[in-house]
Amino acid sequence: MTDQAVDPGGVRLLRDAAPDGRFLGRTRELKELRADIERAGLDTLSGRKAPRARVLLIAGRPGSGRTALAEELVRQVAGHYPGGVLRARLGEPDGTRVPVGRAARELLDALDAPAPAGAPEDELTEALRTALADRRAVLLLDDAADAEQVDALLPDNPDCLAVTVSSGPLTGIADVRPCTLGGLDTKSGVELLSRLTGSVRITVDPRAAERLAEQCQALPAALVLAGGWLAARPKAAVADLARQLHTDPAGQDTAVTRVGRLVHDSLPTTAARMLRLLSIAPGGLVDPHTAAALAGCPVEDAHTTLDGFAAHGLLHSVGSAQPQYRVPSCLHPLLHDLAAEHEKPGELQLARARMLERTVRLLQSCRAITETDNPQAHEKLLGMPRALRFASPRAAADWLRLRRPALLAAARLAVADGELDTLARRLMSQLVRAMAAHFGTQAAASDLYDIHGLVLDVAERRELPRERAAALLNLGDLDAHTGRTADALTRYRAALDAGREANDPYATGRAMESVGGAHLELGDFDRAADWFGRALAERLARGEGAEAARLYGRIGAAHTYAGRYGEALRNWRAAVAGHRRHGDVAAQARALSELARVQEYAGRLDESLRTCREAVEWARRAEDTRLQAALHLRLADSFEHLGDAASAALHRSTAERMLAEEAPEDDSAPEHRADACEIRSASAED
Repeated sequence: MTDQAVDPGGVRLLRDAAPDGRFLGRTRELKELRADIERAGLDTLSGRKAPRARVLLIAGRPGSGRTALAEELVRQVAGHYPGGVLRARLGEPDGTRVPVGRAARELLDALDAPAPAGAPEDELTEALRTALADRRAVLLLDDAADAEQVDALLPDNPDCLAVTVSSGPLTGIADVRPCTLGGLDTKSGVELLSRLTGSVRITVDPRAAERLAEQCQALPAALVLAGGWLAARPKAAVADLARQLHTDPAGQDTAVTRVGRLVHDSLPTTAARMLRLLSIAPGGLVDPHTAAALAGCPVEDAHTTLDGFAAHGLLHSVGSAQPQYRVPSCLHPLLHDLAAEHEKPGELQLARARMLERTVRLLQSCRAITETDNPQAHEKLLGMPRALRFASPRAAADWLRLRRPALLAAARLAVADGELDTLARRLMSQLVRAMAAHFGTQAAASDLYDIHGLVLDVAERRELPRERAAALLNLGDLDAHTGRTADALTRYRAALDAGREANDPYATGRAMESVGGAHLELGDFDRAADWFGRALAERLARGEGAEAARLYGRIGAAHTYAGRYGEALRNWRAAVAGHRRHGDVAAQARALSELARVQEYAGRLDESLRTCREAVEWARRAEDTRLQAALHLRLADSFEHLGDAASAALHRSTAERMLAEEAPEDDSAPEHRADACEIRSASAED
């Protein structure tokens, strides 16, 4: 019936077609679509096995009930597809084409088969085909813009079914017969009105109800809006609304547009203004905070108004634990036009700025509630208005997960706007920090990669070398983490140039070390040692002894890999001395451990044993049980090489006892890495 709303993740549609949950009409279309699933395709007729999933196409204008028909079809056949139902939206409410890579990643996430952050589109679609190769599943691809979008997502598995919703034919996909939708049959249209308005008004004047259905061109979305208008006015007759629509000039407007304008014009001034401002909500997703910021009203009033809109078909409710709504695709163009007619450009920009500012403050609150040991964060949280605070970290995480698509869409739109770059930078900074706090940088890596790319776009547009360096470093780290070391090296070199341009010693030093790390990963140990040495010189010049000690260790590791044990020993000894001077017991123990390893490689077994024993003592002082166990195992290996089986057995049993007593680490805890999520473009107050 009406176009369905998708959940905030874009992959699970929840809303029923009719107000009471029962599907209306479309009996013939459903029968034809089900028959089409079993129809022999061209490949089967020629004796070949179908190479890909069967594709069903439901075509129609927004508001024709195309998505509801697809949902009903999927509901009916889902039992034959044990692999489950996967849903993805391929078009934004404003008609913008969703990139194939983003849609593929959403489907992979739904399959619990996430792809590496920053992976190209071809890799993502290939990963999706691999994940569906042995699965009998249904894909519901909504609002497809063109055949290329759909073709890229089709699994190479004839046991899968792809139900596609589009405005027109998908030329280029073989063996697809579109099911083209118009209006409902008269009986179903009148029954839909009856469910919305109550049966009495329909029963007393059935002819007027039929005329109203005709005025609405029997389009489900128009009928829902008309029924909502009547439901809000119990004393209005069906004939009055039919007469009003008949007298209004149709022009080039669709029935949905005509009824939508009538509903808008009949709303109170404040509600009508809020409704048309919803056209600039990111991704078409609205919650009470977004609506309140756009309209400049209290959150409670916005929530009440949004509930009223949803009750009368102007919005679709999505989510259950927390209120969130979607602007129907069929209404988005109308609301956009109404906003342009009634609002000045400056007022629209101000509404966008209020919305972004409210989002930034919510993200600050979302992150601050996780910093339970930070008195400053707690004080700042208490200083926020009560409406912006979360009841618990769990509530904050749930809100962040629910609003994630809207938040990412807000970042994309703010960057594309180009006039609100300062707010856009603050938004992206807080979004990265909130995701890192609640999900961990590893789990949120794909989103972080996209956000850092947006930061880079703003930095290059505004010629901000410091922010450009930070974005390039973050992108390089994510590239390196996913195995794209050559790409990471290119990012790091560009970050070094930007850091030098900004005269930023932090970015310059980190870029040098990262370049060295990339060369080390690529097996170019000479260049790695050279770049680590350059970074070391920078640290020594600034008197950063602790960082210098760490870099001595990295240089030692590069020389160790290259087999230059003399240089490696010299640098590891320098690392040990540096950590000792700065009182870092744990780092000293680890450096001694590596020094003992190199001594063993160099054939100095007696020195290695002495150093290893010393490392065990420092590891004990540092209370690093795992390092102690590893060192005892190394001592066991060394004693075995020396032929002392009794000593080897003693150290091995000690290591096993320590590992047995050590509690397993909780791998579910979020990973926090400052260098992987840092955006150094926010103001000090952020």
